[in-house]
Order: sequence, then C-alpha cells, then structure tokens
Amino acid sequence: MKNCFCNSPQPYSRCCGPLIKGAIHADSAEKLMRSRYSAYVMAAVDYLIATTHISKRSNLTQKDIEQWAKTNNWQQLEIIHAETFIVEFKAHFRDRSGKKQVHHEKSTFVFENDRWFYVDGVFNDDI
Repeated sequence: MKNCFCNSPQPYSRCCGPLIKGAIHADSAEKLMRSRYSAYVMAAVDYLIATTHISKRSNLTQKDIEQWAKTNNWQQLEIIHAETFIVEFKAHFRDRSGKKQVHHEKSTFVFENDRWFYVDGVFNDDI
C-alpha cells in the first residue's frame, strides 16, 4: 500500500482521493492544502479551482493551472507549520528541465458555508 501523494501514511484512495472526487470535504485547512497538493500531482484542475475562494477565482485559468501541474514532476510535500487558517509548506518538484525546485508558501484559508477554501499565499523569500 503506497502512501498518499500528500505524504500521509494512508493510501490516496482513503486520503486525498475522496476529497478530489467530491465524496467528502476537507475538515481542516491543512487537509485542504494536502489535497490541493495531491490535485496538482493528479492535474485535477477542476478541484483546484473549486477549492479556491470565489473572490480569487477570476485570476485563475484552467490552462495555466493544468500546465503548471503537468510540466512539473511533483516529488514531496513537507508541512512546515499548520494553524487553523494558515499552513506553511514546501512542495518539492522537478521542473520541465529536471532541475530540483522548492515551492515554499505560507497559505491562508477561510472556512465558509461549511467548507474550507484557499485564499492566497506568501511565497518563498517573503516568508
């Protein structure tokens, strides 16, 4: 049994899979962030858009999200710190040229209408 992409000890089918398929909703900001990482691995663009707060969706394009998800080889998720509404993480990946990269972000989430949504993040050097 392989661990989920989000680095939990559970398999994808019992961890992030049900969230991405819409069978259940995340019960915390950290769980939503983990499932969004797995969604990038799986190039689940609709899920990524649906879990972004509506106030931020106008800035998103399916094509850009899909390109970012598919042109990178996602290696590992590392949770640095998680609070109720903020999750700091590092997403390790290889870019299209094979170069190792780290996406370091401190993400903000909101709980609205009984669901968690990603709002925005502070990236890398700004943290």
